[in-house]
Amino acid sequence: MRCPFCGADETKVIDSRLANEGDSVRRRRKCLSCSERFTTFETAELALPRLVKQDGSREPFNEEKMRAGMMRALEKRPVDTEAVEAAINRIKSQLRATGEREIDSRQVGERVMDALAELDQVAYIRFASVYRSFEDVSAFREVIDRLENEPPARLKKQQISLLPGDARPDDASPDDGGREKE
Repeated sequence: MRCPFCGADETKVIDSRLANEGDSVRRRRKCLSCSERFTTFETAELALPRLVKQDGSREPFNEEKMRAGMMRALEKRPVDTEAVEAAINRIKSQLRATGEREIDSRQVGERVMDALAELDQVAYIRFASVYRSFEDVSAFREVIDRLENEPPARLKKQQISLLPGDARPDDASPDDGGREKE
């Protein structure tokens, strides 16, 4: 590692520890020439797959392009920036986990729509209207009806059962009258 102060090639690692929840290694280094100390971070370089567009062209995955599309859909919506960043990181992790060198751009769009459905339903509809090129009001109506009938997993977890037959397996069983387990 070259010293950022004097440019010497010889440095010594003084201390190493995990950083960013174990995703990188933080190293304190000392230059053997000028004795200055500095910090470096080491992370695994995992390449994201290239995107195969609808017209057959290929381009590198562009995180900023995905973020811009999500932020445009989330404009003026009450969604925390950290939640958006977490969703982007989940999508990137899912793409890396495929192990593919190339992936259809439609799959990325579907993952973005799934993430937006979890974050904010209005943003989901905004993104879907552009992504799926809705032609008329009935296409909007279909998506809205589906959202009303199938709430996102985040909302399902927050709901409690009101009727004995509506009990979820993790909350209560139907034979105990819908009462929660003790």
